[in-house]
This record gives sequence, C-alpha cells and structure tokens, in this order.
Amino acid sequence: GVVVDLEGQERAFGPWKIASGEIFCESASSFAFVNLKPVVSGHVLVAPKRVCKRFTQLSMEEVADLWQLAKVVGKELEANAQDLFADRKKGGSEEALSSVSLTLCIQDGPEAGQTVPHVHIHVLPRQKGDFSNNDQVYDAIDEKETSLSKQLDSDRKDRTPQEMSDEAAKLRALFY
Repeated sequence: GVVVDLEGQERAFGPWKIASGEIFCESASSFAFVNLKPVVSGHVLVAPKRVCKRFTQLSMEEVADLWQLAKVVGKELEANAQDLFADRKKGGSEEALSSVSLTLCIQDGPEAGQTVPHVHIHVLPRQKGDFSNNDQVYDAIDEKETSLSKQLDSDRKDRTPQEMSDEAAKLRALFY
C-alpha cells in the first residue's frame, strides 16, 4: 500500500518545522499533517518530504506518491469525519451531517495564493452548508486576497501544539 511506517521525525515545511506529533501519516515520499489554521474541521495538508517550492519541480514519482497519499487520507477523513470532528454535529440537518465530500487543492506559487514555499495539497472534509457559496472555501484558503477571505480568516485562530498533537493522534489511529 501507499502508507509506510511513521519515521517519527520532524519534517521541514518550507522554512518551518512540523513536529513529529503533528504528522499522522506517511508514504515513501510524502507526509500528512494537521493544519495550524484549518478552514473547516479536519482540514489537513499533504506535502512531499523533499522541500520543493513548486508543483512542476516534483519528479513524476513524487507527484504520484503525493496524490496517492492525498487519496488515502481523503478517503479516511471522508469516512470518519462525523466521528472525529464533534463540531460537525452542531446545527446541521441529518442529511448534511451524514454526507461528507472532499475539496482537494494546490495553490502553486505566490500569485496563486501559496503562502508557504513548499508544495502541499489541502484536503478538506466538506459538508452541505459549511460555506454559503461553495467556492468561498477557496477564498478562505487564500488568506491574502479579497475582503471576504479576510473576514473568514478573522475567525481562524492558531491552534496550540497540544490541540494539533491531539488531533494528529486521532487521525494516526486510522492508519496505524
């Protein structure tokens, strides 16, 4: 399979370090980790282990590995979102709560909204009505553009290392 044993080490994410406790899944060339500022509950990131600024700089093998890990992670998030993320149970209809979809996207380069100079895929479990206009999710991801994204971003708070580690432990249990 795609998933390999966790190496238990911190990983570079552009100029920053991702603590091993925030990493919940790895493949041969990629790793999945919790997000400091999630747009929705369960919003995680998948990045290549090699620091690489742009998508086109990845080898074909790295591209395949990156997307395969994103697929595996997305499948588990989609299947387990209701159990993993308690806030999804608030204020939604039964239909909305039982139905989860995924948004997977890459912002490749600063003009596309990429703020960390390291290729990464955003994987977001979505539910009906999480944004009044479905495409607002992209504004929320893109912190630098439009007053709408600034308004949405004002509700996004940095999480503590403990909060991130706790979430990663729940997610890790899906893979190991």
